[in-house]
Amino acid sequence: MKRATLAACLLAFASVFGGAVYAQAPSATDGPTLNQEQRDDTAIRVRAGDPCAGCDLFQIDLAYQNVAGRDFSGSRIRQSNFSAAIADGTRFRGANLSLANLFGLRAGRADFTDANLEGATLVGGYFSGARFDGAVLTGANLSGAELEGAHGLTQEQLNTACGDATTSLPAGMTAPNC
Repeated sequence: MKRATLAACLLAFASVFGGAVYAQAPSATDGPTLNQEQRDDTAIRVRAGDPCAGCDLFQIDLAYQNVAGRDFSGSRIRQSNFSAAIADGTRFRGANLSLANLFGLRAGRADFTDANLEGATLVGGYFSGARFDGAVLTGANLSGAELEGAHGLTQEQLNTACGDATTSLPAGMTAPNC
């Protein structure tokens, strides 16, 4: 009974103060999981503009969509397609975006704090003003990405990713060539 009460209190606290708190990025397989029918229903609602923090959006196709200002915090967005989408000010805090296609994504001021971007393609994306504190970038392709105005990036994160001569990074930072 004490555990149930404690769990209820923690859930109430999280909902009052902006959702879950993430201590670290999720692993490549973490996140909520639904069956395909449930994911399809969720995808329809997301495309219509419904909020979706903590959702299972595995392999969702949001290419060319405008999801600016939306909240995908804590969601499983693994292997998704956000190519040429607009996500300015969008919250991906603690989301699993491993193996996602973010090719040409415009995500100015987006929040990728504690997100897993392992193996993601950020090629040609715009991330000025975006936050990357604690994000996992292992194996991410940053070729041609605009990250010069990004916040929270560390050299350690960049050492696990790769880029090219057209990758724009904060002053003094480098990424290995892909």
